Amino acid sequence: MKKLLALFVFSLLLPPVSAQLITLTVYPDGYVKVEYEITPSNYSTQVIVPILGEHYEDLVVEDENGNPLQFIVSNSSILIYPGNAKLVVASYYTPDLTSKKGVVWTLNVSLNSPFTVVLPKDSIIVDLSDIPLKIAENTIEMPPGNQSISYTLPHEEAKENRWVYLLLASVILAIVLGAHFMKGRGKSITREEFEKMLNGLDLTDEEKKALVYIFDRGGRCSQAEVREAIGIPKTTAWRMFKRLERKGLVRILKGKKENWVELKLGR
Repeated sequence: MKKLLALFVFSLLLPPVSAQLITLTVYPDGYVKVEYEITPSNYSTQVIVPILGEHYEDLVVEDENGNPLQFIVSNSSILIYPGNAKLVVASYYTPDLTSKKGVVWTLNVSLNSPFTVVLPKDSIIVDLSDIPLKIAENTIEMPPGNQSISYTLPHEEAKENRWVYLLLASVILAIVLGAHFMKGRGKSITREEFEKMLNGLDLTDEEKKALVYIFDRGGRCSQAEVREAIGIPKTTAWRMFKRLERKGLVRILKGKKENWVELKLGR
């Protein structure tokens, strides 16, 4: 009788089990959006999900209506308080789950539950660590465990050559700007000269607008200010700044409440 009572009390102390769906959406630049969809069990007061990777950005935790939920990040996990939510959706972005060797990308992840991977459009799968539970076009459902998926992107070699060109163009642009600065002993270039230099690079209209906006404000301002000025969503802006940083055009500065972005070209 005492053993039965002890088992009953122990079962009450265990956290309720929640059903969850895990989706990893892989972008062409290697960043991965990790998304959990969790249906809390009855009387569940807490939900815990792991953070994959050491670095993450744009962590959002919402209920089924898009309302924010309270959460705490601790020990590489997200502790969520679902309240009365019928569905909990937690998502973030990380660059730590993919690696690249030559033209082959590899996604590595370890999970205790089955998960779905959405690869970039037209990806070509070259290796799988295990037999997938389901596969359709660029969507793969993998079993639990330590799993890896290797893939290539179409015209990857052409893209690599394009990035080499962009890198060389950025270096040339920096040299040209440096020459202007030395010639004028600190005299800044004009807005028109700056725009003309940007036109020589392979940039989108949004990227050019963002760089010109930062230039007009002395070469440094918050990411939120740029985002609001050119009218783009937070996630789109975040990826744009990452692209510009990889091209060597800006430097991202971490702040306590928000990130700042600074022109590496100077003024």
